[in-house]
Amino acid sequence: MNIITRNAPVWLFDLDNTLHNASHAIFPALMANMNAYIAHVLGDGVTPASEDAVNAARTLYWRRYGATMLGLVKHHGVKAAHFLDETHRFDSLTDMIRAERGLRQLLRRLPGRKILLTNAPQRYSMQVLRHLGLQRHFSHHISVESMKVHRQMRPKPSKLLLRKLMRRHGLTPRRCVLVEDTLANLRSAHALGMRTAWVTQYLEVGDAVGLAHPQKRLIRPAYVDVKVKSVRNLPARLHHLR
Repeated sequence: MNIITRNAPVWLFDLDNTLHNASHAIFPALMANMNAYIAHVLGDGVTPASEDAVNAARTLYWRRYGATMLGLVKHHGVKAAHFLDETHRFDSLTDMIRAERGLRQLLRRLPGRKILLTNAPQRYSMQVLRHLGLQRHFSHHISVESMKVHRQMRPKPSKLLLRKLMRRHGLTPRRCVLVEDTLANLRSAHALGMRTAWVTQYLEVGDAVGLAHPQKRLIRPAYVDVKVKSVRNLPARLHHLR
């Protein structure tokens, strides 16, 4: 049973490369799907766009909007739901998932409520949670489809999104701990007054643009309160996150 007290933190957990190893097989397949989708969107209806054109668009939209999808929606009339559905189609998702043992025990040990906060779509993230047996450990499951502010999509690292989440769930930033692999998301959370935990074991130097924020070196920035290799290290670092 989860330990919940009045002063217990509220944990906001990312999913990909935080609770499981998405870099192993899922991210490469997702990147291939994304490139094929962008090539079709940028093509002339018969011939897909070139690899150079696809890479340029993906990089530009990721840097400008924080998510390639938002650029496609804004400039090419793409429907977000269609993009998410097409790019997250996998032949056998469960065979692609790699994760540590003991995650359920970890979530039970951490005092306080847990909320899943993922830029991944609902159908995909629920499949991953069910495979890992973690779905019952989260009081709320916030996927990218519900990350809207004033009817506009605002996925992480949007501060507008995080403020809306605080209001909706009656939280104060100082009670919250964001557990993430992506530094840009941790930076936004820290700026609002949240505690931050950076999970590094699944990161690869030069992670593909549009899927993760690449890091040259895994040096802990000032806005990261705790750097851990694995989420399983969180209980031992709890005193730094109070």
